[in-house]
Amino acid sequence: MLAAIDQFRDYLQVSRRLSPHTLKSYSEDLLQFLNFLTRDGFSCVGWEAVDHRLVRGFLVRLQEEGLARRSVARKLSAVRSFYRYLRRQGVVERDPTVGVTGPKQERRLPSHLLAPEMEAFLLAPDRSDPRGLRDAALLECLYSSGMRVSELVSLNVVDLPQHGDSLTVVGKRQKERLVFLGRSARETLADYLALSRPRLFAAGRRPDREALFLNKNGTRLTDRSVRTIVHRYIEAAALSTHATPHTLRHSFATHLLENGADLRSIQELLGHASLATTQIYTHVSGEQLRKVYDHAHPRARQRGN
Repeated sequence: MLAAIDQFRDYLQVSRRLSPHTLKSYSEDLLQFLNFLTRDGFSCVGWEAVDHRLVRGFLVRLQEEGLARRSVARKLSAVRSFYRYLRRQGVVERDPTVGVTGPKQERRLPSHLLAPEMEAFLLAPDRSDPRGLRDAALLECLYSSGMRVSELVSLNVVDLPQHGDSLTVVGKRQKERLVFLGRSARETLADYLALSRPRLFAAGRRPDREALFLNKNGTRLTDRSVRTIVHRYIEAAALSTHATPHTLRHSFATHLLENGADLRSIQELLGHASLATTQIYTHVSGEQLRKVYDHAHPRARQRGN
């Protein structure tokens, strides 16, 4: 049974080209499911013997242990994907996850920074320092383009546009899309490339010639490093909010929507496969709704008779 999980992981890595983080999550979820079966005396039986009652029992066990609904749903998704793979491979004839539903999810609105907060955040790095200038450039790029942090750290110097304001990034499932860099991002990037990156490159014993954003050792920045950078400047700007690199992506989408961009355009800029994913950004504050109403309704500002 363990061998099947290893083969599934190899399939995801080679055919689906999933990230190492996603592969690790799939493996951990499936091993947890196998451990559940083992504890119930199921270790000597193959995957074919699993039925929907065992799958539901696994979900109940997770909820009893206090796992969040979102995490339970993710683990069910991993088991479901695994069984689809097993059916295609002819290992099992039926899928025990069919008809099994996960816990009802709470609708969570993505957190974002208000425009004044974003301004303070982007001004927090010390641009006279090489690493501070690098930080300013990457934060400007994240907010200006709506890129995922994985897309940002994967950028190479040659990916930057020689002319114009657009560049191509590779997102989930190796899907390419066009993103844009505003004037502030382009100017800060130019300063970083001219003044900061050469110094970071020279500081490394084996510097990375291709990577756009370098760490103090001259090698490519990681997702985790960018998370640390974002947290540092949230504190430096004295903002009373928890933020991650994805917060900048949410802020990008929310600010576009508040300023009149349509959902279909935002979907393309974010690289969402489905418009339903983008529709979560239709949350708008009551004040914003009032402004729209006052501006658009012909009798909004007229006194009644």
